[in-house]
Amino acid sequence: MHPGIHARTRPDHPALIMGTSGQVVTYRELDERSCRVAQLLWDAGLRPGDHLAILLENRAEFLEIAWAGLRSGLYVTAISTHLVASEAAYIVNDCEAAAVFASPATGAVAAAIIADTPGVRVRLAVGGPVTGHSDYEEAIAKFPPVPLDDEPLGDFMLYSSGTTGRPKGVKRALSGRRADEGNAMLVPSMPTRYGIGPDTVYLSPAPMYHAAPFNYSTAVQAWGGTVVMMEKFDAEQALRLIERYRVTEGQFVPTMFLRMLKLPDAVRLQYDVSSLRTAIHAAAPCPVAVKQQMIDWWGPILFEYYAGTEGNGVTHITSGEWLEHRGSVGIPAGPPLHICDDEGNELPVGEEGLVYFESLSGALPFEYHNDTAKTAGTINPVHPGWSTLGDVGRVDDDGYLYLTDRKAFMIISGGVNIYPQEIENVLVMHPKVTDVAVFGIPDDEFGEQVKAVVQPADTAVVGDAAGEAALERELLEYCRANLAHLKCPRSIDFTAELPRMQTGKLYKRVLRDPYWAGRETRIGT
Repeated sequence: MHPGIHARTRPDHPALIMGTSGQVVTYRELDERSCRVAQLLWDAGLRPGDHLAILLENRAEFLEIAWAGLRSGLYVTAISTHLVASEAAYIVNDCEAAAVFASPATGAVAAAIIADTPGVRVRLAVGGPVTGHSDYEEAIAKFPPVPLDDEPLGDFMLYSSGTTGRPKGVKRALSGRRADEGNAMLVPSMPTRYGIGPDTVYLSPAPMYHAAPFNYSTAVQAWGGTVVMMEKFDAEQALRLIERYRVTEGQFVPTMFLRMLKLPDAVRLQYDVSSLRTAIHAAAPCPVAVKQQMIDWWGPILFEYYAGTEGNGVTHITSGEWLEHRGSVGIPAGPPLHICDDEGNELPVGEEGLVYFESLSGALPFEYHNDTAKTAGTINPVHPGWSTLGDVGRVDDDGYLYLTDRKAFMIISGGVNIYPQEIENVLVMHPKVTDVAVFGIPDDEFGEQVKAVVQPADTAVVGDAAGEAALERELLEYCRANLAHLKCPRSIDFTAELPRMQTGKLYKRVLRDPYWAGRETRIGT
């Protein structure tokens, strides 16, 4: 499927609605504007297999630029708007982007990287002036709103968050299909699994540079539905948009669920969310208590999946299955999974180890661009056709996967393995806690001790010595009542806001590194 098909059959149907501004982009407009961009890129010499980079906040032009690349056989790289100039320049150069699209919101970074990115042929400013960039609207107006003579299907090449060194692009071979056969990650089962189709109204509350909202938003448009894109997540606004546009599907991360649940009942329950048929969530483990409360509120419409940008495997679980396997992220849909020890040997049911997905073809379905060592590090040493994302988990007797944590997050204290996620799941449910990060810090006797950094609900506590001390005592007592003592934090620090991105990704290394200054720091994100 392809937006051009829907432009012919339902030209005035909304392809996109912007959450705050209310701007509507019809399928006719999406098709014509993406064709103009594709013509511009072809005129600039970009050919199938070349790369373009999008350095934009959530805005209407994002998806038309993406579709221009996908219908031209190009690799499309979305760059986080939180990066500094050196980080953005690295990605532009590493993916060999020939075109870069920026906006006034990202203009300072886009202008700063010009001298360091000589391979870029096209620099366009979207929505206002950017130093060293041509005006986007003027540029595309010069080209006809008609498809290229040949429209091979492109693909995404998105980058890891780069919290353990340089980010790496996840690259797949181009499919060889035509663009009208679907988007790069279109899953044939989406209509039956999630109900996505021409009547879909899909809420996308996360930044578009993240893999899940990018993939799913283009997939919804490939199927002819409507994407409601939030410029930035706000808990109450998300509920307001669900009610206003009768949203049928949406995709969230656990942090979003938690922030909606922590709204005052008078606010949270005033909105009609009965139009929702499916609430998809992923990206981070969801605390059991949070998911149970969401099912109690929205009904058994939550669907969870576990996967990575790498596309090496996926698990799915419905609300009904989850209620029988609480805490699980599901069973494989496609390649089988295996739990293995550090040497690559498969472990028995119930034992924890690295989660590997088996390649049905025997070949790795992805590579990390320009990093053969990192690619090789994902491969099972005993079974070369199996690959891992670095997550630790176990399976039960029915084959359901339970994630424990990222291996890099694990705390080793006195020879005991402690997984921060379990502690975070307890602390975040305390009514005085908005967000929390748990990690290991140096301990001369035990090697590491458990440290928690908390974002309190009342940020006035931060910097108030007496208030912090009282809240620390209360939270430590709460932990001891709900966790084995060896898992409880030895101390708690407080901050007004944790370094968490809108995708739900938490930069633990930013928090942890100061505690390890002058010592050998364990590698981790």
